[in-house]
Amino acid sequence: MLSSLAIQNVVLIDRLTLEGGDGLLALTGETGAGKSILLDALGLALGARADSGLVRHGAEQASAAACFEVAMKHPVHALLKDKGIETKDTIILRRTLGKDGRSKAFINDAPVSVQLLKDAGALLVEIHSQFETQGLLNPETHIAVLDAYAGLENEAAEISALWKVWREAASRLEQAQSDIEATRLQEDYLKHMVAELDKLDPKSGEEQALAEKRQLLLNREKLAGAYEQATTILESEDGLQSQLGKLQATLDRLSEKAPGQIKPLLESLSRAKGEIDDLAWQIEKVKNGGDRSADRLEDVEERYFALRDCAKKHRTTVDALPQVYEDLSQKLRLITHREETLADLKKAVAKGRDAYMTKAETLSAKRAKAAQKLAKAVNLELPDLRLEKAKFNAECVKGTEIEWGPKGFDRVQFTVSTNPQTPAGPIHKIASGGELSRFMLALKVILAETSSIPTLIFDEVDAGIGGATADAVGERLQRLAKKYQVLVVTHSPQVAARAAHHWHVSKTEQKGTVITKITPLMAVQERQEEIARMLSGAEVTREARAQAAKLLENHVAAA
Repeated sequence: MLSSLAIQNVVLIDRLTLEGGDGLLALTGETGAGKSILLDALGLALGARADSGLVRHGAEQASAAACFEVAMKHPVHALLKDKGIETKDTIILRRTLGKDGRSKAFINDAPVSVQLLKDAGALLVEIHSQFETQGLLNPETHIAVLDAYAGLENEAAEISALWKVWREAASRLEQAQSDIEATRLQEDYLKHMVAELDKLDPKSGEEQALAEKRQLLLNREKLAGAYEQATTILESEDGLQSQLGKLQATLDRLSEKAPGQIKPLLESLSRAKGEIDDLAWQIEKVKNGGDRSADRLEDVEERYFALRDCAKKHRTTVDALPQVYEDLSQKLRLITHREETLADLKKAVAKGRDAYMTKAETLSAKRAKAAQKLAKAVNLELPDLRLEKAKFNAECVKGTEIEWGPKGFDRVQFTVSTNPQTPAGPIHKIASGGELSRFMLALKVILAETSSIPTLIFDEVDAGIGGATADAVGERLQRLAKKYQVLVVTHSPQVAARAAHHWHVSKTEQKGTVITKITPLMAVQERQEEIARMLSGAEVTREARAQAAKLLENHVAAA
């Protein structure tokens, strides 16, 4: 839910922080007091389109920060995690707007695009007014809304998976047909290439091994001479081993005269002799057991350069030749066995299409039934909301095959007609501001268990109504507020009296400047006075206060 909203330098608001709460929140005040500014500020934080006109006169920039408490299972966390933003159960959407019209967006203080801010905001708040086309007013959402209402989300996911299987099979068939046609004229060439590679039989890593062997063979005589010279230095009559033996004999003679001094020297010499003897043994081993393979330099070079020439011909590396061989062989097999290949692929396409159609037919029938049920339920709500002449339709129409897709056969759209003489059309194009909000209210009441958006905002939901109709609106808002946090901008005392939280908007002059002030009405007396003002106008009468007290008493008791 929206736990707080901090606003700075937005139109007539200097600096303001509002604390949210569970249930129904009412925002009231005289016409022109600036109630819409609060929604404008919230819209700024939610990524709505904004211009420099929102920046308070004399300020460099405006800012709005909306803080939400959101359960970790809510889809907004997955959205933000996918974008590399770590979240906890508190998410802060913030935006600044300069007087030059440029804005910056932040989520949990991390800079983000305005589009990401908007996407996250759409998952957290749904605004219903004549100026909003999000949520239920967006026809693209209607099929998912209907599926959620009817409990068809799993079947909708299944149809999406079946569509993918079918289209991937169709794509493989199209690719095979294209490959066969493209390679039909290359059959002889392919046979030649495959035969050449088959004969060459390239192995991965072979180039490096041949290069090393070639280098070894090229340097074989030089290496043999070097080993012979090393043996001479170590083992000749005047060699290192002989000299070390003489040194040991000398130290042995001296050890009798100075054993304490000579013993460490003899120990060091013994270790040195051991290392030299081991070195001589290793050199002899390499010299006698070195490269005695039957490989001739000419043979190694012939193989080495044959592989390199082949790689150059195919414009690849030597290590990639085995894969080239496999790819060309596959193309040749495709041509050679094209009839069997195409037959298998066509069977896969037909199987995928049949599975998709069977599931889509079943899903379409369930959607059609659910659409009728939804329309009936919504239409039962309309008379109490002073929409007795209106009719809501949930249109579920099967599309032609070219229109089929991952959502199935159906096109779903919610439409209304406001009286029997006018044709039905999209809600936001047919209904006026107040009617639109009441239509949305009726829909949200029926769809109360299907949405994951935690905060709903209704603007002008009570425009042009009063009495029993306004009370019916308030009752439905209160009903919705048991599941959602609901904020309503209202002129109706019947609606305001049902709120769990009440904010009052007013204009005041401060240091010669008019500012908008929003005051939480905490005490019952404060709420009673505001509701009495709403009932009687500028001059609050005793009767109005009594009626306000009665409204509050009734609704507090009912709650």
